[in-house]
Amino acid sequence: MAVTVLSGTSGALYYKPAGTNGTFLEANVTTGAGTSQIVVRSYLNFKVGDPIKFSLVNGQTGGSGSGTLPAPLSSATTYYVIGYVAATGVLTFSTTAGGSQLTLTDDGTLAVPNEFQVAYADYAAVGQVQRWGFEISRAEIDVTTIGQTAAQYAPFKAYIPGFADGTGTATVYVTNEDSALSNRMVEDVLQRQQVGCAFKLYTDKAGTEALSRSISMDAVLLTASININPDDAQMVEISFRPTGAPTFDFSTSA
Repeated sequence: MAVTVLSGTSGALYYKPAGTNGTFLEANVTTGAGTSQIVVRSYLNFKVGDPIKFSLVNGQTGGSGSGTLPAPLSSATTYYVIGYVAATGVLTFSTTAGGSQLTLTDDGTLAVPNEFQVAYADYAAVGQVQRWGFEISRAEIDVTTIGQTAAQYAPFKAYIPGFADGTGTATVYVTNEDSALSNRMVEDVLQRQQVGCAFKLYTDKAGTEALSRSISMDAVLLTASININPDDAQMVEISFRPTGAPTFDFSTSA
């Protein structure tokens, strides 16, 4: 069977901004026309126009939770931020981008240890990426034993692999568009609370997820290196690391 070698034109970088995941309880929900809002953690990074989704999580395990979302919220619906006050954590939202404030009619139901969660809806394409890289390494553990039989040549040490680690970089162009995700990535490096930050690195971006190949991970942003000269486009190199085991999806299915 003939194979096709992939080139860089098949790649892409998708991103979830840092500071776009928060939890709240029934007591943090205000209902009523014109006054509906929720209060999440202060000094997160929600911005006007961000697509968000609501869900239920178990506060102890981090897995799926149980309960009922505040009406009329649905976990299957995408909403849009129309306001977030960083100092207080007050979040308001709409069913459409730039729309009117959604009216909540009740504060939902929860039982400990469950919580409501609001998070950036999905990975979004970063259109100004020149290149990305991701390196995986393993720690080495020395398991050499003494008492080996002496011979003409020196004995070799023995090793087993230990924990895995990863480091990534993304080089992005700086643009004059305030809402460009590439610019937001640079700002996110300084975000104190980076919860919600995630990358999806495509080696082969096809028409559907099932036909694509990718590496996805929750991550922390570490550095942003900016170099400007009169001969080249302005670029920033951003470094990041996964906060857990990445998901490697290198197989495709129809």
